[in-house]
Amino acid sequence: MRKEGILNTDICCAISSLGHTDYLVIADPGLPIPDHVTVIDISLVKGVPGFTEVFDAVTEELVIDSYIYAEEMESSGAELLKYVQDKLAGVPAQKIPHEDLKHILPKAKVIIRTGECTPYANVILEGGVNF
Repeated sequence: MRKEGILNTDICCAISSLGHTDYLVIADPGLPIPDHVTVIDISLVKGVPGFTEVFDAVTEELVIDSYIYAEEMESSGAELLKYVQDKLAGVPAQKIPHEDLKHILPKAKVIIRTGECTPYANVILEGGVNF
């Protein structure tokens, strides 16, 4: 058993398998999941686990080159967006319409579905390298 960090086996494997420029998505339970993309559904009930809990755990272990979020998050999920921006200060970000974000999802290697029910609580993290 690990001493600390993520204990979920599927999430550990997903992070370990990501290569440079691969996408990992942290999503709300309403985001449509493309058929061929691996989904790790950790949603339990509305709000559990929350976006920030999952985001913090993943970003502690994942090297991130950039991230993408839906522009609708600026109004509907402003607090979560500020949280992401503060935690990823200095990491390049791209803001796109939610419909465009959904079209990028088939390129994701894995999507982690949370219980977060804030509208547009979806962030695409682009994997980086630590050398």
